[in-house]
This record gives sequence, C-alpha cells and structure tokens, in this order.
Amino acid sequence: MTQYRVLPGPEHFLPPAAASMGIYLPNPGEAHINGVIVPEEKAYEEAARQFLMAQVPTIFPGPLVLWAWNEKAAKKAAAVRSLYETLKECVQPGQKPMLIPMPDYRPKYPKINPEIEINPNHPNLTIWHNKIDCCMFIGVHCHQANLSLKIIRGGTSCYTVAMCAQAGHEDAMLSFRDASVEKILKLGEWIRKLKGTVKPRLTSAKTGASN
Repeated sequence: MTQYRVLPGPEHFLPPAAASMGIYLPNPGEAHINGVIVPEEKAYEEAARQFLMAQVPTIFPGPLVLWAWNEKAAKKAAAVRSLYETLKECVQPGQKPMLIPMPDYRPKYPKINPEIEINPNHPNLTIWHNKIDCCMFIGVHCHQANLSLKIIRGGTSCYTVAMCAQAGHEDAMLSFRDASVEKILKLGEWIRKLKGTVKPRLTSAKTGASN
C-alpha cells in the first residue's frame, strides 16, 4: 500500500500525478479521502465538514452542468444551484460561499477575470484572488479536472473536492464517483445536518500567493 497521501499544498512546483504514486480510484459505493478508500457516506460527512470549516467555500461548475445540452445536465445544474443555496444558508457570519463557473477550457491570456470564472490552465489565479480555501469541481471533463486539481495542489493549500460523473479523481483531496442529482442533493443534506456543529477556520488557508 502506498504511503503517499493527497493533501492540501502547496506541495511543489510540479506535483506528481496521484495515480503514479499508487493512489487508485474507488469502486461503486466508495469514495476516497486523501487517497484512502472510504465508504461513500463517510465522504459526504467529510465534504460537508470541509465546506462548513472554510472561510470561502466555493463550487466550480463546469460545462457538463453549465450548458443545458440535455435534460440530465439541466437537472444536475438545478441540483448544483440548490447545493449552493444550502451552503449559503448554513455558513456562519464572516464566511463567504461562492459559485464560480468554468464555462470553457480555452486558455485565457494574457489574463482571466478571477472574480467571475476559473480556467483549468491556471486555476490557481482564481484561488489566490478570492482566497478560496475549499472548493468542489462538478461537471468538468475528467482530463481538465485532473489538470486543475494538480495545479491547485501544487501551488495553493485549498482543499479540493471532486464530484465526478465517472470513476472519480485521484488528484482531489476528496472524490466521489458516479455523480448524480441525488448525490449532489445528498451532500446538501449533510451540510444542513452539520449546520452549527462545525467551527469555521479563523482565517483562510495559505494560498501561496503574496496577497
């Protein structure tokens, strides 16, 4: 069994792919936390706890849920919005939940507007600018999500959650697989269940940026 763990960074300039370090994906009904396979129910609780501890808990919806290209996508989008509204209702004064889209994957040079979008080629810019200390990717194609998760782990201390429609993401600190409307809403139920029981961090996590 590998001793490597997928933890908040900053790890280093070029962090290894977690799969190359022996981290493997969960089976149906399972998830992973820091690279350790756990029952899915435990992951719901931990994800909810991380959101409620964060100063700037943020959801990053990608093109697979942003664009209503079929009925399933539209239903997932509504569930993501419901999750965000639940998060806003359950945080304490001083915490700042955010919903920042990843509308497409094109590199945005010379710069992006980090207040309104995140890009997989330089996601750290949005993390740094908004001082995000916990985030969740959902509706992002797997190869783009993996790229983003590695960059975030390498250059920031943001805690990453991935709600994947396929088999999950090794490079997230916490990953679900087989994302569905029901699973998105269940995470909201756990956030509501833990409301008022989790003490927020006093300050945002270190981001590796100078600001």
